[in-house]
Amino acid sequence: MPATQEKKFKKILIANRGEIAVRAIRACRELDIRVGVIYSRADANALPVKLADEAYFLDRESDIDAYLDQELIVDTAVIHHFDAIYPGYGFLAENARFAALCEKHGVTFIGPSSTVLAAMGDKIEAKRIAAGLGIPLVPGTHAECATCEEGKAEAASIGYPVVIKAAGGGGGRGIRVVHEEGAFAKQFAEAQREARLAFDTACVYVEKFIENPRHVEFQILADVYGTIIHLGERDCSVQRRHQKLIEEAPSQVLTVKKRQEIGNLAKKLMKEVKYTGAATVEFLLDSRKNYYFIEVNPRVQVEHGVTELVTGVDIVQWQIRLAQGEALTLKQQDIQIRGYAIECRINAEDPTQDFTVSSGVIEQYLPPGGNGVRICGGMYVGQEISSQFDTLLVKILAWAETREEAVKRMQRALRECVIEGVLTTIPFHLTVLDNKNFLKGEIDTDFITKNKINQQVRKMVSRLKTPRLWNDNLETRRNREIALVAAAVYKSLKEEMGSSGNGGGSAWVQASRTNT
Repeated sequence: MPATQEKKFKKILIANRGEIAVRAIRACRELDIRVGVIYSRADANALPVKLADEAYFLDRESDIDAYLDQELIVDTAVIHHFDAIYPGYGFLAENARFAALCEKHGVTFIGPSSTVLAAMGDKIEAKRIAAGLGIPLVPGTHAECATCEEGKAEAASIGYPVVIKAAGGGGGRGIRVVHEEGAFAKQFAEAQREARLAFDTACVYVEKFIENPRHVEFQILADVYGTIIHLGERDCSVQRRHQKLIEEAPSQVLTVKKRQEIGNLAKKLMKEVKYTGAATVEFLLDSRKNYYFIEVNPRVQVEHGVTELVTGVDIVQWQIRLAQGEALTLKQQDIQIRGYAIECRINAEDPTQDFTVSSGVIEQYLPPGGNGVRICGGMYVGQEISSQFDTLLVKILAWAETREEAVKRMQRALRECVIEGVLTTIPFHLTVLDNKNFLKGEIDTDFITKNKINQQVRKMVSRLKTPRLWNDNLETRRNREIALVAAAVYKSLKEEMGSSGNGGGSAWVQASRTNT
């Protein structure tokens, strides 16, 4: 894009909800850009709706459909004169068809072009391009395994254990680890089914399963003039079911030289596909510190905040500025990593019951604060938490000069945080942060299982006496509140009938004494 085509956005429509919608609104505010949001029936009272300059209700059959109706979202942007659409993460953020639809109607998609999105969103195509550049890959297919028989043949060729992966997306969906041939057919079918539901394509591939690796990813920014930089790496190894729960920056295992080596390869890949905007290039590191490219996430990541804390770079603002055609004013030598940052994703899940979704209404919410603590979320008291959407409630981030200090700060923040009405993963995070191996930096993607974290969480919860970390008193409180309301109604009726009540005090007082 020539410099004369640089443009200043006047209005941006955010096609997302919750935490990332709030984050994008704040970025737009600081850039003096008017901002609008879309919302479903369930989100009518949500924080993004309250913060935005404009809000548009999309009446669809289900709440989630409101955030997936591509034509309706683009029509909303066109009718109300929005210059660009910010997709965030999840929903339509990696949908090449949606990006193309935006392009067709003259609305800027804040992300890569639809062509680049199609290439990088397809994990098989991304691997093929990386292989051509000499970037190390995990052994396996670089093409779709259309049938179970093809997949089995590839698995036999590279040797078990193997992992079956969806080609169309991320977020831990469409991934199955197989340790023996007898289990392959069932896991292959399950991976295809989940891939079809999540990404609208059943395309899967097979590769060698690297046992006990670390998951390390490099944050990229690229402008339309070919300037590309990386902002260092994040270690996202603490996961369950291939979904990240704790992220930190920088990684404990990368030397300055290794960071430069892998970062340069990540930039090389992005340059090859003429990428613009923000992206994450992801790698696995084995026990010998060998690294393997696995995929590109062509969007902002949930965990982008830890990189912002250690570099001082506002990634979301740069997404918007780069989409306007601005040139990167940052050079690689300008990027200095200072201190350590940790992020804990607080989800509405029960960590004592295999992280099952905890539904309900947020009755109390008191976020932590203090020096070096950052809160990212869109949660509010009265919000209904359902299983329709992702379970993320809020992200707590902590920064300090050393990793040890950052961990201590995070522990303090977690203990301060009050969320009542649903169960949360706070006890899980406290258990991990108190684990001796975590404190030593000895983590990998199998950390939770190897360290029996789930069993330790159950023991921890059973010892809790305060509702601030666990809501085992929720039913008691609700019953008491119902009893008090019933007593008040009873008293009012008695007074209307001319009764003086009974001699033991009012019904309200008696009820409160009985139920406390």
